[in-house]
Amino acid sequence: MQKQDLSRLMYLSWEIQRKKKYSRSKSLFAAWTIFLTEDITVYHLIRKHSHERYTNKIQPQDLTLFQA
Repeated sequence: MQKQDLSRLMYLSWEIQRKKKYSRSKSLFAAWTIFLTEDITVYHLIRKHSHERYTNKIQPQDLTLFQA
């Protein structure tokens, strides 16, 4: 894992810990899970916030949680 990926992981973990008031290990586990399932998470977020009456203007394959 690259240094940039580790810093993103730690920042996400810190945000989860601060906002959800989780322990350090629980927030790190949650951040690791989000980091590993990024494509599935994006798909579910698009599906959750999409309308049924018209198609999406943005395609799921064009989106990412973390910029490369």
